[in-house]
Amino acid sequence: MIRNLILLAIILSVSSSYKIVAERKNHFSKRTKGLSNNINKENVWVFIMAGQSNMAGRGIVEPEDTVPDKRIFSINKDGQVIIAKEPLHFYEPERTGLDCGLSFAKTLITQIPDSISVLIIPTAVGGSSIRQWLGDSVFRNVKLFSNFLAKVEIAKQNGIIKGILWHQGESDANEKNIPLHKERLHLLFSKFRTEIGNNELPILIGELGSFSNNPADFNLINKAIHDYAAEDKNSAVISTKDLKDKGDHLHFDSEGQRIMGKRFAKAYLTMY
Repeated sequence: MIRNLILLAIILSVSSSYKIVAERKNHFSKRTKGLSNNINKENVWVFIMAGQSNMAGRGIVEPEDTVPDKRIFSINKDGQVIIAKEPLHFYEPERTGLDCGLSFAKTLITQIPDSISVLIIPTAVGGSSIRQWLGDSVFRNVKLFSNFLAKVEIAKQNGIIKGILWHQGESDANEKNIPLHKERLHLLFSKFRTEIGNNELPILIGELGSFSNNPADFNLINKAIHDYAAEDKNSAVISTKDLKDKGDHLHFDSEGQRIMGKRFAKAYLTMY
């Protein structure tokens, strides 16, 4: 009897997981559209998304998130430039959901010249720690820093790199790694800028959410982020204190992702 109940619980759990994945993918784009003509790279601003799951996106993709704009591009898993639709990230097919990239780009293009297009390059991998980025570790089948460098090359071939959107820290919100977080941000962002070839490249950093079951450690990571930004005039911190989670006390919901994208864009426009 007990064994049967355990088996039933496992079946229900698996069924529920598949239902959640199916719901998150309900409005995923079924087709992507490549660019028919070569783009003028001088008129393309490129932004690279990096970090872990809240940058990779875990929100539910809804119809409004798949409406394309001819001025907003991304890439597919083969590195080809395409018209952007959410979800932008493709490294974790069973986890990927809505991120903040399209919201960022849609907000940005309303405030820049009509001749400028925006290319969003996804490189975030859920669960990755900053130590793994620094060490170029393989995580969830992605060699983190090497993948970033490969995407930098795609970015340079197709436009001018204007900034990095960074959201990461949940995996480092523990007693061992918190004291090292600010120093590691300095090291990693210095590596990013060196490889891109711009020591003043803007880096926009999102705060961790305020909905964690581990609020004390999350607050300490956010303090490290703000302490870092105070020492780097070419960075800015995006507030997330009022944003909601998707019910798991870890990931921003869809509306939170859209708001965060708008805030990244406004921060960039304020700086530059």
